[in-house]
Amino acid sequence: DTTLGLMLEAQKRGHELYYMTIADIYLKNGIAFGMVRRIEVFESETNWFKYRSGYYEIELGELDLILMRKDPPFNDNYIYMTYVLEKAHTAGCKVVNNPVSVRNANEKLMATHFPQCCPQTIIDCNPDRIRDFVNKYGEAVIKPLDGMGGSSIFKLERNDKNTNVIIETVTQQFTKFVMVQEFIPEISDGDKRILIINGKPVPYGLSRIPADGEFRGNLAAGGRGESREPTDKELWICEQVIPELIKRELQFVGIDVIGGYLTEVNVTSPTCMREIESERQINIAGDFFDGVETEI
Repeated sequence: DTTLGLMLEAQKRGHELYYMTIADIYLKNGIAFGMVRRIEVFESETNWFKYRSGYYEIELGELDLILMRKDPPFNDNYIYMTYVLEKAHTAGCKVVNNPVSVRNANEKLMATHFPQCCPQTIIDCNPDRIRDFVNKYGEAVIKPLDGMGGSSIFKLERNDKNTNVIIETVTQQFTKFVMVQEFIPEISDGDKRILIINGKPVPYGLSRIPADGEFRGNLAAGGRGESREPTDKELWICEQVIPELIKRELQFVGIDVIGGYLTEVNVTSPTCMREIESERQINIAGDFFDGVETEI
């Protein structure tokens, strides 16, 4: 797991580790606090951590660094968490990624800032416009804006009798915006995750290849990971995206590319670091901390 890999690297460098969940952080008289526990981590699939203290209160601004690794859904509680962490950030603790930017950079919508890199895409909840889009392009993918791991992603096809009920379900009776993208047949060759660390693309990505009978490459949906070098087109996409990431202080990001098209910009808790490190014998976590340690 990427989070464990980052913790192991921080521990190796002599940093003290503290653990807290979203339920452990709070504001008190405008100051961000957390109930934390000291933790030690180990390279093990079964016994990978041990608490070294009980809970105690700490002012979050006194910490050097907070790694925000909370998975979606990106719901109201997630947004409120970013406000608490913003207080810690302004009080002197570096938070990665910047909580203001995480709040403003929905992982699906963020990709639309780079239309030159994306497939044909609409963000909509109107069933007529969604059906028109599907009819125009023949095949499309519909996904909620607040999900992860391939959850609730469906393939829509022209003249498919299930299209209406899928649109109805994913939009929750046409009340929630969704992303609809032109289907990219090259998904059969993989949905490539490219990590961008401190404004630089990692020299190897992870192509997540769908299982037989699937169109989703997500590892959580049964996909198989294979490390590959970025293509020239993928490096061009990185060049388009990186200036905006730097401006927003988004230092640990994973972009998803299918068939030369940008589909998502993941900023909450990007994964695939450990798989790439294992296959390529490189230290991505080390590169991350090399950059961050100069700022704390």
